[in-house]
Amino acid sequence: MFLAYVLANFGRYVHFAARSLTAALLAVRRPRDLLQQLYQVHVGALPVSVVGGLALGIIIWMHLHGVLIRFGPGNVQLLPQALALAVVLELGPMGAGLIVAGRSGASLGAELGSMRLTEQIDALEVLGSSPIRTLVGPRVLACMIALPLLTVKIICLAIAGGFLAEQLGGNMAWGEFRNACLSGLRLADVIPAILKTVAFGYLIGVTGCYCGMSAEGGTEGVGRAATRGVVYSTLLVVISDVILVRIIQLISATGS
Repeated sequence: MFLAYVLANFGRYVHFAARSLTAALLAVRRPRDLLQQLYQVHVGALPVSVVGGLALGIIIWMHLHGVLIRFGPGNVQLLPQALALAVVLELGPMGAGLIVAGRSGASLGAELGSMRLTEQIDALEVLGSSPIRTLVGPRVLACMIALPLLTVKIICLAIAGGFLAEQLGGNMAWGEFRNACLSGLRLADVIPAILKTVAFGYLIGVTGCYCGMSAEGGTEGVGRAATRGVVYSTLLVVISDVILVRIIQLISATGS
């Protein structure tokens, strides 16, 4: 019975995700709704992204500086390359995904859950308007657009945080630090790492909206929908990251 329940819910989720993808692609025809949702997702996550990005760069520098000195003072020159690679390839995209999953996963679940329980979604269906096209599409597309933008900001802030820590504990000038960071990066690595966050945004948007649309049980149901939105979105971001990294590695190996 439990397996049948899980498979039934998984099937409904896949069907909802497929319809949401179509609605998201069509959401460009609703620029006002799209910009409103993009503002909420992107700007709402900026404070945490700014603090998290700066802290990420400083913490990585603090850890790597001591480790590299342990293996020889000359190895400290490798710190900018190591910082840039760690932030660009994994920590920046993952950090952006987890931030948006925690914030937007909950807000989407709670918002659409409230609309479901107050019968606003039912009213849209009675009026002949598709809730997925009207409500879900702009939200999913906004998440897909916001994630790469936030990722770039976190990467830049993390590198700036690393340079700030370097100024407090080292002697490397900005020009030397910047060139060292760029020397370890290739477009073939940077572009896939940033573009994979589009998939994160899609999964977060779909999952948060699905949890909200399926909410039931009064005000407690709204809370459960918000909680499920965060938990499921976070799990899907982590799982999809493992899969996407492996796919990117296979493509890179084939291309080379």
